[in-house]
Amino acid sequence: MNVIILGAAGFIGTNLTKHLLADTNNRLTLVDGNISYFSNLTETEKNKVLLVESNFTEDTDFESLVKGQDVVYHLVSTTVPSTSNQHIPQEIVANVVVTARLLDACVKLAVKKVIFISSGGTVYGKDVKSPISEESVTSPISSYGLQKLSIEKLLYLYQYMYGLDYRVIRLANPYGPYQRPNGVLGAVTTFTYKALNDEPIRVYGDGTVIRDFIYIDDAVRAIKNISNSNKGPRVFNVGSGSGTSIKTVLETVADSLGKKLQIDFLPGRKVDVPVNYLNINRYEDNFGSLVAVPLSLGIVKTAEFLQDSYL
Repeated sequence: MNVIILGAAGFIGTNLTKHLLADTNNRLTLVDGNISYFSNLTETEKNKVLLVESNFTEDTDFESLVKGQDVVYHLVSTTVPSTSNQHIPQEIVANVVVTARLLDACVKLAVKKVIFISSGGTVYGKDVKSPISEESVTSPISSYGLQKLSIEKLLYLYQYMYGLDYRVIRLANPYGPYQRPNGVLGAVTTFTYKALNDEPIRVYGDGTVIRDFIYIDDAVRAIKNISNSNKGPRVFNVGSGSGTSIKTVLETVADSLGKKLQIDFLPGRKVDVPVNYLNINRYEDNFGSLVAVPLSLGIVKTAEFLQDSYL
C-alpha cells in the first residue's frame, strides 16, 4: 500500500512511521518542511522510505505529493491551542483553506482514503459533560479547535460530494518517546523531563484541570486500526477513557520516578477547558480494548527514553 504522511517528522508522525514500517507491504512517503527534521529516524529506516521536503501552504503542489498514493495521513497543524486565538484569520487560512487544496488534489488523483488527526481536547469546548462521546455538541473555545472541526466538516463534504473516504481521530493528549520535552505541548512528557532534571515545573491554574492522557503506542495502534477499517463510523475518539487531574499527574510522576518535584503554580488560562476526557466506547466496540499502558507505566517508559536520548 502506498502511504504518504504529511507532517511526518513530528511526535505522532515519527511514531506512526516506525509502526507502519513493521509492515513490509507499506511503501511510505514522509513529508515535512525540512529533511533535517527526520533526525529521529535511523539510517536503516530512512533507506526504507521516501523523504520529501515540502511546506504546507497555499502554494504547495499537492497533486505531485499525492499522485499514486492510496492513503494520506494529515498530521499537519501550524498552530497550538494556547496561542491559536492570537492570529485567527491567518491560522484559518494556513490550516483550513490549505487543507481544502489538499483534498482537491486527493479527489483529482483518486486517493482512496484520508486520515485526519483531529483534537479530542479542543473540538468539544467547555460546555459538555465528560466522558465526552462523538455525538456531543462541538463548540470550541480556541481557534485551534475550530480549525480541527472545520477540517472534519470539509472531509464530510468531500465525501458527500466526491466519495472521498476518510477517517477522523479525535485524539486526547498523547505522550511518550519522540515528543519534545521542552515544547508547548505534552504535559506528561514535560513534567517527566523536568523531574529527571530537578527543574521547576510550571502549572497553569491550581492543578485541578482534568485531562485525558494516552501513551503514544496505544494511540498509534488505535490510529492504525481505524485507518485500516473500511466500514462503520468515520469519526472516533481515541484516549484513555478516564480523566486525570494535573495534580494527580504530578503526583504520579513523583511516585513513579522517586522524585520530589518543584512546582510553580501560575494563573489559569481562558483557553483551558476545566474538564475534558473522552468516551472511547465507539472505538472499543469496533476494535477491542484501547489502553494497554497505564499512566504510571507510561511515565516510566517515557523517562527511560528521555534518559537515553536527552540526558
